[in-house]
Amino acid sequence: MYETRAPRERAFLVGVELKGERPALPVEESLVELARLAETAGLTVAGQAIQRLEQPDSATYVGSGKLAEIKVLVKDESADVVLFDDELLPRHQRELEKAFGEEVRILDRTALILDIFAQHANTREGKLQVELAQLEYRLPRLTRMWTHLARQAGGRAGGATGGVGLRGPGETQLEVDRREIGRRITALKDELESVRAHRSRHRAKRRQTELQVVAIVGYTNSGKSTLLNQLSNAGVLSVDMLFATLDPTTRKVVMPGGREVLFTDTVGFIQKLPPDIVAAFRATLEEITEADLLVHVVDATHPQAAAQMDSVEDILAELEVEQLPTVVALNKVDLLPPGEDPTEGLAIAGAAVPVSALTGRGMEMLLTAIEATIEQQFQPVTVLLPYNRGELLSLFHERGQVNSESHGPDGITVDGRLPKRLVPYFEAYQRVSVKG
Repeated sequence: MYETRAPRERAFLVGVELKGERPALPVEESLVELARLAETAGLTVAGQAIQRLEQPDSATYVGSGKLAEIKVLVKDESADVVLFDDELLPRHQRELEKAFGEEVRILDRTALILDIFAQHANTREGKLQVELAQLEYRLPRLTRMWTHLARQAGGRAGGATGGVGLRGPGETQLEVDRREIGRRITALKDELESVRAHRSRHRAKRRQTELQVVAIVGYTNSGKSTLLNQLSNAGVLSVDMLFATLDPTTRKVVMPGGREVLFTDTVGFIQKLPPDIVAAFRATLEEITEADLLVHVVDATHPQAAAQMDSVEDILAELEVEQLPTVVALNKVDLLPPGEDPTEGLAIAGAAVPVSALTGRGMEMLLTAIEATIEQQFQPVTVLLPYNRGELLSLFHERGQVNSESHGPDGITVDGRLPKRLVPYFEAYQRVSVKG
């Protein structure tokens, strides 16, 4: 039997630590994460190098001396790709591509994440979002792909010395390509606005059922999809891989008190997640902004769990949802040594529940904590409902908490608590002003 698959490309990793900066992860740990991203993308890690600088070199990012050292290591390791742990500016990318030549590709963390997203996007929406982010990333980095055309112009490409009518086809093609990409970006944004409007209508219809919505958030590979599967038998892809799932999945879960709640799994977060990716996935991430409560899934076994929590909270702040009530699910506690405290070293405000999404341990406790947190958002109300508004009485019983109910000549007086979103339905029948 002959091997028919192409050999895996070999990647050499480069990390830069800037003095005075305090990143979410130390450069060594960040390179460990970059290696996992590379493996997820189908690369084999061949080696790595770390550079510590006051500030990035204006030309080559790492400086000429370090660049010469990396070139030797890349050649020795027969690497096909040099992978930088930060997003490179277009000028850095151009200079590095010149230095390494056409046999070695230069990629940064952003390009790698986009490639992984492209592999894992399954829905129409996910594919549109990835394509938009890729094009916006590539637009200022187009020049290398047309250098072969510029060389065909005999060195006169660019118009500097060629005069009118003699500009090289490389530049002409580059301008055409930029216009084409610009048009495609505009078309993609229009399509995504349509998707966003459809999703918004879907959410509005879903809210008519008045079910509470819980969004599951967390660092990539923390176990969000496994948790949703455990709670709802959702059948979501769940593997030990970064960004295994990109498209949101929503499932109905019956809480311990009998109330039904919708749980939505969302794309995982990661440190240094580029703003363009966050913007492209706006329609998906709006599922988070519409939630009543967040479940923040944390890999309690990870040595950088605290830094991962901080990265997630930073992105939640970007989405302006950091004020939402949150329950922390400290996941993978089945892998911790006996007696080890999963909260050690973590700054947690509010409820935190140790769980194992894989084995099901702690699921009842988690649901109880979620239900209690949801109920804290309820408002006390007293209403007099006419006998012909039986649907409102049913809604109060199904979605609220009834403390007392009495029948009179004008209708049914109900005292209890309602989710804030339901209060407007009952305003016309309130006997006292809303408390709290």
